[in-house]
Amino acid sequence: MPLWKIHHPAGAYTPEEKKKFAEAVTRVYEAVPIPRFYVVVIFDGVPADSFYVGGESHDGFVRIQIDQMARTLPGPVIREWWVRNLDQVITPWVKDRGYDWEFTITEPPFDLWSLQGEIPPPFESVAEKRWIEENKATPYTQAEKLPVALALAPGTTGE
Repeated sequence: MPLWKIHHPAGAYTPEEKKKFAEAVTRVYEAVPIPRFYVVVIFDGVPADSFYVGGESHDGFVRIQIDQMARTLPGPVIREWWVRNLDQVITPWVKDRGYDWEFTITEPPFDLWSLQGEIPPPFESVAEKRWIEENKATPYTQAEKLPVALALAPGTTGE
């Protein structure tokens, strides 16, 4: 799951804007692809007297914490690309509105996570492909842990 916690000035976003922001975040992960239901976005409106940057009250700052346990980013080139990509995703919601901002990404271990009591299936597995199509967590078999395109295991391609 990617979990986005967006700490923003109270009243910065309307309910409709929050929905559109969350949809934009979801689309970037859907393109990976990972199941849409993995993506969780929490908006936290913070009053101006409770938001400080450098010891000073700051009513125009957005702080985003991102936990990405569904995937890890291999190496510095991909990490930089991903950070720049996410900056583009959030630009209309922060920079274009005149807010200062920052975000951090943490990558908690994939194997310490479950959804509805199910351990998420491996990346690009038959089960993950099914989860993407169904958009929900469901039990899967050992055979469904295999990659979708595994040529050595007839009948496990998910097609």
